Amino acid sequence: MRTLREGSWRDGTSGFYPQENTVSMTPNNNGFLLLDAGLNLIASNNPALQILCFPSEADRIKHPKVFLGDRVRTTLLDHKHQGGLAFVKEFKSGKRRYVCKSYQVACSGSDSLQPAFAVLLERDTADSHSALAEIAEQFGLTQRECETVEFLLQGLTSKEIAIRMKISANTVKAFIRLVMVKMNVSTRSGIAGKIAGSGAGCSPAIRQPIEAGIVNRRREYSEAS
Repeated sequence: MRTLREGSWRDGTSGFYPQENTVSMTPNNNGFLLLDAGLNLIASNNPALQILCFPSEADRIKHPKVFLGDRVRTTLLDHKHQGGLAFVKEFKSGKRRYVCKSYQVACSGSDSLQPAFAVLLERDTADSHSALAEIAEQFGLTQRECETVEFLLQGLTSKEIAIRMKISANTVKAFIRLVMVKMNVSTRSGIAGKIAGSGAGCSPAIRQPIEAGIVNRRREYSEAS
């Protein structure tokens, strides 16, 4: 288990702020939990709740702090470990697999809510590729079409996808049109909706990039006008 010391955050912030129940993390879909020595929740971010409450909707959880504390004990603790408290290395939420990284927090102070553990929940990249393979098989996508969809779900515009794939933006748009035909939709948001509805993209790790993709598409239209 790794150790974090007070004042070690990259943004230069010193100390921790236990009065805050939600931590704002710059855009990614990783879940974050800050716990005291008794595994009581001090702080968390929205992706952590979305990951741990699946298949329920996060906004339907009436007492998120209590819910997350319970889920930490039932899902994230390694009950088979002998010789002290330990967290699992990985776990599943629905059909999605996540890597659980835990850190011991070393900080000074006399506050009653002293953070003892920081837990990061990351989508397993191998599992993400498996989900994309499932999408490709279901809709009969070629490798390049699947690659285009992968970048599309990351919220990239046609120009950004073209740079990543080292092709022209027009070729990217051609791939997207072919995907639309195969999925029987007429818009990019239709592609996202089709994937989300298929079951392969219903986890927070896919759903949030889908939403980002819609926002970026609007930005692309705005820049072109």
